[in-house]
Amino acid sequence: MRADRRRTRASKASWPPELAALHGQANRLLPGGQEAFDARVRSLRGRPLVVNAWASWCGPCRSELPVFQAASVALGRGVAFVGLNVNDTPGPARGFQRAHPVSYPSYVDGDRRISRSYGVQGLPYTVFYDAAGRRVYVHQGPYSSQATLARDVRRYALGGARA
Repeated sequence: MRADRRRTRASKASWPPELAALHGQANRLLPGGQEAFDARVRSLRGRPLVVNAWASWCGPCRSELPVFQAASVALGRGVAFVGLNVNDTPGPARGFQRAHPVSYPSYVDGDRRISRSYGVQGLPYTVFYDAAGRRVYVHQGPYSSQATLARDVRRYALGGARA
């Protein structure tokens, strides 16, 4: 187990710093609302970004989190992943994260301000940004397979490039 952690840390040392920083905050709920979230999105310009919105009370969110975990591990060296915990309470959200860990942080959107800025109503949803920082696509509903998510990452976040 320790050898695996050392190998993981060593491999992440060669990652771009902004992506290594995301993985360094793995599975954390980050405060700060819209301002902190927007600052992180701005800091990731130059990298494709995938934002996945979830809540502990959302059944489809539970089923898709393993898909996002696998994709973030497979693609995380070139694509940024960030979660958005929407309209949730801290205790259940942390419990959900313990049960469904991911290799990236989530921002708290307790008042749905960030979600409203995307114009979406239900959960889950996923927002794709290209490397220039432009929001290019919003996918409403869960992803049921890593292949489908990877296809959309290539199509929207990478602009057709191979992931």
